[in-house]
Amino acid sequence: MKHTLETELNNIQHDLWNMSNQMYSHPELGDEEYKSMKLLTDYLAEHDFQIETGIVGRPTAFKAVYDSGKPGPRIAYLAEYDALPGVGHGCGHNLIGTMSTGAGVVLSKIIEQTGGSVTILGTPAEETNGAKVPMSEQGIFSDTDVAMILHPGGESHDSGESLAMDAIQFTYTGKSSHAAAAPEHGINALDSVIQLFNGINALREHLRQDVRIHGIISEGGQAANVVPDKAVAQFYIRAKDRSYLDEVAAKVKNTAEGAALMTGAKLTVENYELSYDNMITNSPLSKAFSSNLSEVSDQPVHPPKQSYGSIDMGNVSQVVPAIHPYIGLNTPGLVAHTSEFAEKTITEDGRKTLTEGALALAQTGYDVLTDGQLLKDIQTAFANRK
Repeated sequence: MKHTLETELNNIQHDLWNMSNQMYSHPELGDEEYKSMKLLTDYLAEHDFQIETGIVGRPTAFKAVYDSGKPGPRIAYLAEYDALPGVGHGCGHNLIGTMSTGAGVVLSKIIEQTGGSVTILGTPAEETNGAKVPMSEQGIFSDTDVAMILHPGGESHDSGESLAMDAIQFTYTGKSSHAAAAPEHGINALDSVIQLFNGINALREHLRQDVRIHGIISEGGQAANVVPDKAVAQFYIRAKDRSYLDEVAAKVKNTAEGAALMTGAKLTVENYELSYDNMITNSPLSKAFSSNLSEVSDQPVHPPKQSYGSIDMGNVSQVVPAIHPYIGLNTPGLVAHTSEFAEKTITEDGRKTLTEGALALAQTGYDVLTDGQLLKDIQTAFANRK
């Protein structure tokens, strides 16, 4: 049957390649991916998927389902298609969206025989305000047995971990005054931000090594001779697991309040982007995928990468067995979020990555549909996750 999957992929690989290149040529930022969404959903509709757009209140999110009408596991592939400002598809989301779409279409061609269903979820804005977060919170995965996404990289790697992340904004409100003639009448909001940075730097000594805190001053006044009455700082705070991140975030917020007390400014704290949970890879599902990828690709599959980044797939992994592996573009050392990465996606190596990735995803879906013991192992590992 896996030979049939390969034949079905060969039948559509030209379509997938054209869609990937179209997305490369017309990159769209997060929550603005209207053309990319239409490109994928139109293609899925041609292959008899039932389409729902605008799910979880996100206009460019979608759910496409092909249900055999027979009992069986429910497979979900997640498609990303947002680009980056300035560099376009420097993270290869044009490949991610088409690999997941291709895997779903291929699997739909044999699912009448196996039973079960296959779903493609269009997940906008992974780079900024990931739609997988509300999808995880609002029950989109409640009818899903496994969820998979495949990310391009320089080399292939097993699915691993990611850091939990909070994006927190601190706004200080003070009182303006002439900075030279009447400074005693002012309350300097920028001083509060500066003390916040100093306090966080002092805090670092007493945090675990996996913690990452990095921020900017997004607003700090308009003129040097006017006491700034408003200053804003934005931080990403990351840690290996959600429970410890919550502790760290509480300490940072206490530090921010202390900075306000020092200057007399008023403080407002809010999230400026959605929070991401840490990724928990489902080991049996990961092993099944890596085995399939090794069969279809001549590139080695390395152990998981050490990651200090954060992904909204982490939220998915908290509610359903999930994986987020990497497939190589045959370029060790390739750096993501660069124009070089974007250009690599439209080379012959990019085409090979797209074909091999879609096939490995489809074959892993087939394994879950047909191997009852594998599904049990996946469910047991998920129940025992930390």
